[in-house]
Amino acid sequence: MKAAILFYAIFLVTALLIPQGISFAADQFTIAIMQDDKDAAKRYKPLEAYLGRKGVRCILSETPNYSTAAHQFRAGRTDAMFSGSGVAGIFIVKGIASPLVRPVGRDGKGTYHAVVLAKKGSPPYTGSASYFAGKAVTFTALASSGEIFFRAIPQIKAMKTKVLKVASHGYAIDALAKGAADVAIVKDHVWEKHASEYPDIVMVGQDDGENPDNTLMISNKADMKVVLKVTDALLALKDDKSPEAKAVREQMGVMEFVRTTQKDFGHTMELLKRAGVDRSFEFAF
Repeated sequence: MKAAILFYAIFLVTALLIPQGISFAADQFTIAIMQDDKDAAKRYKPLEAYLGRKGVRCILSETPNYSTAAHQFRAGRTDAMFSGSGVAGIFIVKGIASPLVRPVGRDGKGTYHAVVLAKKGSPPYTGSASYFAGKAVTFTALASSGEIFFRAIPQIKAMKTKVLKVASHGYAIDALAKGAADVAIVKDHVWEKHASEYPDIVMVGQDDGENPDNTLMISNKADMKVVLKVTDALLALKDDKSPEAKAVREQMGVMEFVRTTQKDFGHTMELLKRAGVDRSFEFAF
């Protein structure tokens, strides 16, 4: 009798110590985040508790660069990664990952495109490489609304253009404002958010196609049973009233997740093709 009471007491204490919704048998799902993205861990942290309630043990794993992430995908050590469309498209071209879902922001947007910025009085962007001849251009590396857009311009290699790569679209706008560049190529959402802060800068052109924003890319070696659980959980986020779901929506600044396929990358893939990206590409031009 004493043994039975002791067993029950241990069971009860253990149950109270385990976070609600997380089981010993939870499936593991590893999401890679970039080390140089200082806000990534904070932004995605709520996913651990949310997916935990769905029976998935989510692990956020820092990786130093995209090449390492690609190697981890191939080796089966990483299951997924939230990626901008440029990097996501490169993963698709290299055959190491596929799109699963992408977030839709509180503004209802789940795609974006490149805008070309210059100082007031500058001529409009003509779509021709000659526009950049003898100029300095700034953008974010490997971004569809940055370097990929620039590299995809026909005959751009023949132009004597000074390239200034920066860590974010915001830094690109700032570099243009400070005179470090003549032209900036950035994400439309970022420009719309900060345009009022730069009265001397105007949009002189823009891309005519859209790219999926921050898609969750899945390693082709990931456990499909776990992937299905993650898919169901993320697609259910919009209507989930739990505190864990609310934390994900608030911290990530999203309204919901929507299914995303390679078809959604049609414009992105065309940009990558024109930029010369193929299976041998190693995340640097």
